Amino acid sequence: VGSSLYGSNIGSIHFIGLAGSGASSGIGVAGYELFATFLILLLGWLFVPVYMSSGIYTMPEYLRERFGGQRIRISLSLLSLVAYILTKISADLYAGALFLQLVMNKTSSEWLYISILILLGFAAVFTIAGGLTAVIWTDFVQIILMLIGAFFLMVYAFAEVGGYHKMVEDYPYAIPSKRAGNSSCGIPPQDYMSLLRSPYPSESDLPWTGMTFGLTIIGTYYFSTDQVMVQRVLASKNMIHAKAGCVLASYLKLLPLWLMVFPGMIARILFPDTIGCSDPDECKKICGNARGCSNIAYPELVIKLLPTGLKGLMVAVMMASLMSSLTSVFNSASTIFTIDIWSRFRKRASDIELVIVGRIFVLILVAISIIWIPVLHMCRFPHGNFMASSNGARCILGLNEWVSSGIPEIFPRIFYAPPNLWG
Repeated sequence: VGSSLYGSNIGSIHFIGLAGSGASSGIGVAGYELFATFLILLLGWLFVPVYMSSGIYTMPEYLRERFGGQRIRISLSLLSLVAYILTKISADLYAGALFLQLVMNKTSSEWLYISILILLGFAAVFTIAGGLTAVIWTDFVQIILMLIGAFFLMVYAFAEVGGYHKMVEDYPYAIPSKRAGNSSCGIPPQDYMSLLRSPYPSESDLPWTGMTFGLTIIGTYYFSTDQVMVQRVLASKNMIHAKAGCVLASYLKLLPLWLMVFPGMIARILFPDTIGCSDPDECKKICGNARGCSNIAYPELVIKLLPTGLKGLMVAVMMASLMSSLTSVFNSASTIFTIDIWSRFRKRASDIELVIVGRIFVLILVAISIIWIPVLHMCRFPHGNFMASSNGARCILGLNEWVSSGIPEIFPRIFYAPPNLWG
């Protein structure tokens, strides 16, 4: 359960996005991962006992039992499916395809979509041929592979840069030789080793106020009320297994700072002209994106530092992280659609019909997600400003905040009697 929770959360977007954020602005983005250690425990000790005692299978189904009426159930179902398309499926596909592109040294947009189709083929086999049990067991195997591969790359990266203290000393000087006209563009921030940064957005890319209060909202939604995460814990044999799984996942969330963020910072030190590029024309030549190339930090380490055998291992690691995340989302999305939406209109649908409908819906979901990928390629918006961010991780987090902002206001009401749907 714990490995499946962690695998459902950690996808290729984390390897690409967290390393990219580390390369562009230091350890600030690790606050998301470290804060999650407490939110996962909140899931196991506060929310899951209520969910299990209710005998429900999906979060929209629980809201129907708690508040009454079908409108809130259908609304959350549709909102969840939209969130999966905007922030989960398409983002993981894009990050995984970007990694494959760079490893195979193919920069054309055609290869991006070829890579996506290859990844979808593998994910579809896991999800459609199996079920939740198959997904959880494959998560377990893939997480072991993921941690081993990421650990090897971290060791190689620290050895190359000269150790932790050398990384801290050299990061402020990882400045590209060719910079844009803006005097601050391309220069690492002074608070690169700080998790609690200035509360003013004009002075910091990750203000501590947003990281503290805003993250409580988005984190509560994601770890305590999102079907992808909750479904893993609901599959536990009993409450003891559920809580133990949450404890394990909570400990594992301490690792991304070391396995992803620090390697991203090291990538900028080793390749400042590539990872830290700030001139639009130069960035366009390097990675095809005029707004910056921090997102290629992790793939660049794999390509430049690792020997051939370990490169293959890291390709397997990235594929494992992608498969683990995608299969979890596909399974949860099909569960929500069949139980909360399809069964609403086909009340006497047989189990076979629900299985077939769920698999067809996964294919539809994938098609819509592919259409959204070109938008993600140019997606840039921290602080609510669309088309202005420096890397994919903040883009996805911004989308998630927009989609999920109202949901955490509903679920805390499970702990006291009033109100119902009508107030």
